[in-house]
Amino acid sequence: MPKISKILLLSVSVVLVLTVFLGMNSSGVSAATEDQDGAYRQINVYSEVLRHIQTDYVEEPNIPTVTNGALRGLLESLDSDSSYLTPEDYKTFKADKGGKAQVGINVSKRWGYATVVSIVPGSPADKANLSDGDIIEAIGTQDTRDMSVAMIRMMMEGAPGSELAISVVRPRKAAPEKITMTRVVTNMPPVGETMYENSSILYLKPGVLDHEHVQQVESRLKSMQKAGNKKILLDLRDVAAGDNVEAMRMANFLLKTGTIATLEGQKVEKQTFTAESSKAINTTSPVVVLINRGTAGPAEIVAAALMDNKRADLVGEKTFGEGSQQKTFELPDGAALILSVAKYGSPSGKKLEDEGVTPGVMVASNIDDNAPVDEDAATPESPQPETKKPSVSIDEQLNKALDLLKSKAA
Repeated sequence: MPKISKILLLSVSVVLVLTVFLGMNSSGVSAATEDQDGAYRQINVYSEVLRHIQTDYVEEPNIPTVTNGALRGLLESLDSDSSYLTPEDYKTFKADKGGKAQVGINVSKRWGYATVVSIVPGSPADKANLSDGDIIEAIGTQDTRDMSVAMIRMMMEGAPGSELAISVVRPRKAAPEKITMTRVVTNMPPVGETMYENSSILYLKPGVLDHEHVQQVESRLKSMQKAGNKKILLDLRDVAAGDNVEAMRMANFLLKTGTIATLEGQKVEKQTFTAESSKAINTTSPVVVLINRGTAGPAEIVAAALMDNKRADLVGEKTFGEGSQQKTFELPDGAALILSVAKYGSPSGKKLEDEGVTPGVMVASNIDDNAPVDEDAATPESPQPETKKPSVSIDEQLNKALDLLKSKAA
């Protein structure tokens, strides 16, 4: 269908959705409110647009199909974690038990498409050279623009040994690339540990912030003084999975007092999570935290807490921006809304979902996403060579973090 047709059909569905939503909420509410007056005036405009489309458009639109698309767009315009599920999708969603094999992609939605947040090291996605920021245009034959983030995440899962075919748009490539991966049961490696500067710097790399890995970090921090370590380098790059409660517990290991995070929504009373001195382990050693675009969710809570409490310096890139609490609302027709009802905030008051975390010391990654594309090299007769992650022997972000720690008094 021509692009203009899709746009007009979407307009029809948006009008219907807004009319229904505002109509449902109009009873018993005073129309004297300025915002509502504006909404009522806007409905007249929408109605006029709808009238012209219904009477003058070139063909009769398929209202049920485009309304589903409009409802998805309506929810996704709020944030990347809010979703609309059709009755069929919601039935599948409720039947999903999880625990299936995956390809190692942490995915969200940006710019209407599924977007890679981070990649699990050693996973099929890592071996396929996928990187954070890559756009998944399609899963199989299904365009990710037409799918909720909840369904996208489900489709990434499957039986061990099954294949996942995706179409990926990479920053350096002129055309989508077809990639097929085999799903495997991915086990996250234990917390990585390295000693630097004659063992004076303890480097820790948790791949996920779940209970097991946070426990490992706790154990390392408790034993670091016996090992002669005096400074801490916490690498949260590409850490996008885990549990927010465990993340706050880990932040508390390095904080004696202060706010760790907040959680607040329109109908969710503000909660303030504060550090407890009894749970602190090391509150004096200099700390530097590495973050990048693949740092999301629980890891952003840790980074923001340590930065805002002036407990650590942050080095790297601005994080992805994710941190909300969802609630599922079932609809009469069997559909459902997965709606963000509260957002996590940093101690300084910034909403992580909206602003992410910006490090005090900006250092770009070694991969230049803005490198020019050789258009002459990408032709049907001579396809562009596969883009691979460069073999980087120098980690500039890590080196900057180490230099920063070396300059600090133990």
